[in-house]
Amino acid sequence: MSRTAPDVDPSAGVTSAPAEPLTHGLKQRHLSMIALGGVIGAGLFVGSGAGIAAAGPSIVIAYAVSGLLVMLVMRMLGEMSAAYPSSGSFSAHAERAIGPWAGFTAGWSFWVLLCTAVGLEGIGAAKIVTGWLPGTPQWAWVALFMVVFCAANLAAVKNFGEFEFWFAALKVGAITLFLVLGVLAVAGVLPGTDSPGASNLTGEGGFLPNGSEGLVIGLLASVFAYGGLETVTIAAAESENPVQGVARAVRTAMWRIALFYVGSMAVIVTIVPWDSKAVVEQGPYVAALDHLCIPGAAQLMNVVVLVALLSAMNANVYGASRITFSLVARGLGPKALGRVSGGVPRVGVLVSSVFGFGCVLLSYWRPDDVFPWLLNMIGAVILVVWIFIAVSQLRLRRRLERETPEKLVVRMWLFPALTWVALAAMAAIFVLMARRPDTRVQLYSTGAMTLFLAAVGYAWQRTRARA
Repeated sequence: MSRTAPDVDPSAGVTSAPAEPLTHGLKQRHLSMIALGGVIGAGLFVGSGAGIAAAGPSIVIAYAVSGLLVMLVMRMLGEMSAAYPSSGSFSAHAERAIGPWAGFTAGWSFWVLLCTAVGLEGIGAAKIVTGWLPGTPQWAWVALFMVVFCAANLAAVKNFGEFEFWFAALKVGAITLFLVLGVLAVAGVLPGTDSPGASNLTGEGGFLPNGSEGLVIGLLASVFAYGGLETVTIAAAESENPVQGVARAVRTAMWRIALFYVGSMAVIVTIVPWDSKAVVEQGPYVAALDHLCIPGAAQLMNVVVLVALLSAMNANVYGASRITFSLVARGLGPKALGRVSGGVPRVGVLVSSVFGFGCVLLSYWRPDDVFPWLLNMIGAVILVVWIFIAVSQLRLRRRLERETPEKLVVRMWLFPALTWVALAAMAAIFVLMARRPDTRVQLYSTGAMTLFLAAVGYAWQRTRARA
């Protein structure tokens, strides 16, 4: 008899659940590679150029600082997910620790973020393909990608696992090769290249060419580049051994973030002048390989960026559908969205895909008003989710130590001190966002959506309590 994902827990206040549960279709190799490749997202390949242009060589510090915060968040989330495996992940933990309104708010805000991101990543992938095949319509390529990943996620969870396994393998292989070539070039032992030394780190304005303000911009850009790491805790609920999978993924998060993010930023700003137009126009990785004059390497990196975008699309369709399933299973959403067939929440997959493609259409139909409003609304969602994770961990840790200490397979470091440090860091990021006009709009828009969802969630909670 096949095991099923533990999404329904009476302690979380569950009142209803779909008739058919999810199945454990992900193998350990899938989860291991998802954890490894999930760190290498579209935000790293595509979004890091703007951060470098603002912060210069100090982008390394920005990624290191934000990386430390992400490590703390992942450790907290890993502690709770190993104790309570659920496809609802942080949403289920927030409900258990704070209340149904918190699970509702965290879950549905993240669902909006994931679905919108599916559309944005589809647009980015289509731009790359139309660069190779000029004259073909971008929307048609986005539609094709949507159909492929929607179909893959509709069939079985192992299809998602296989896609992500090979996507992750290619991303890990490519960025590892990039780091090797970069280190050899910096050391001056790569044939045909001279070592740049520290000239790009100290010249052109120095290590902090735009001062502390540039570092702040780079820090904000780097924080949002880490979005998507939560997928592994969602996927773990459908793996063969959820507890072991989460524990392994969280314990290796530190070296993965340090190597892939901080390491690659250090290599890029050492090789390429930070103010090179190519860093933003071509992307930092392509610009670095072009600078090294490696034949065909830049186009190969474009293929890797395309794979990263497609991987993110696939993961976000999966994550959105599982979040909706868990919300419905806990009585926090329309029952129709949680309908499961063949161990897959197929209605959730379809609705999430349609929402994502709707965002793409809005980018063509209403590019000046509705689409920017949607982008601003999701601008700070990831920080809202992280706050729910930290507060939930503060409350659940004490409950676990008191009631079921054997479930603490993963433990947050120096609890509760580092949890409070993480919360203080998130509050500081909010303050930094409020200081800048461009990010202030995102902060207020996300805040408005969060308050609206919290109000709806509280009303839902009261209605359910009376029933």
